[in-house]
Amino acid sequence: MKYSVFAAGLLGASAAFAETPELTVYTYDSFVSDWGPGPAVEKAFEEVCGCDLKLVGAGDGAALLARIKLEGNRSDADVVLGLDTNLTAAAKDSGLFADHSVSAEFDLPIAWEDATFVPYDWGYFAFVHNADADVPGDFKSLAASDTRIVIQDPRSSTPGLGLLMWVKAAYGGEAPTIWEGLADNIVTVTKGWSEAYGMFLEGEADMVLSYTTSPAYHLIAEEDASKAAASFAEGHYMQVEVAGKLAASDQPELADQFLQFMVSDAFQSVIPTTNWMYPAVTPEDGLPTGFETLITPEKSLLLPADQAAAVRDAALDEWRGALSR
Repeated sequence: MKYSVFAAGLLGASAAFAETPELTVYTYDSFVSDWGPGPAVEKAFEEVCGCDLKLVGAGDGAALLARIKLEGNRSDADVVLGLDTNLTAAAKDSGLFADHSVSAEFDLPIAWEDATFVPYDWGYFAFVHNADADVPGDFKSLAASDTRIVIQDPRSSTPGLGLLMWVKAAYGGEAPTIWEGLADNIVTVTKGWSEAYGMFLEGEADMVLSYTTSPAYHLIAEEDASKAAASFAEGHYMQVEVAGKLAASDQPELADQFLQFMVSDAFQSVIPTTNWMYPAVTPEDGLPTGFETLITPEKSLLLPADQAAAVRDAALDEWRGALSR
């Protein structure tokens, strides 16, 4: 009899455990790191969802889309967080994403009217350097200098792809010439952002492709004002990072709940000092002290999603051709 009661208790506990829904979110590696937004986001969402949130690091943004396309409808992911507007057209064309039901007033430099993807942060690409260094102020000067740079691979990294779009938006048909000039400045091309930034911090390059907001990390988290972002005369290319739910998700309502949570203060207030980007919805307490010291590009560059998709392959060919010579 005792064994029957004990077994019944085990079955009851197992059933209760099994009833806890699980939401799987594919994102980029730095998001789920100890210093990234992941731990705080997981804790805050689980407090309101009654679920188990699994954040899975799957490489940088471009690698995320490649993985989702490879897995197709068999993917374990319910939500993908970490694409940007250079990838959303291709993501929609895959047919793997469903429209969202999120309602929010976004604080973005551009109007947002995308029924499939929800923005959660934004920023400008820039080359970060030691503040006491004399660095070039445009791509042509950079190409003519001995400045060593490290960049990311546009086939796996959203910053890497953003750099391609930056050069393309600024120079159009002259982009191949710019890349030919930059080829001997490039120390290496890394798969993702973390590797590249680490190399810069270790002194293996004079500048690294990152964001205008990156110096805020050093200033706020480390009380170190020794890093700065170079202001480029051509302007700076904007990145808007987004998330979307998979059409094949077996937790569509929970995925919608996460996307709505993503634009709440609980999520957005974490972004400035963990992801070191501008939040898509300004938190109730505003931006942290230190963000006012960042450079503000005089000119913003951004190719519409469909145009970015149209020029991507040609831009990749130009980049590969120049670096292979």
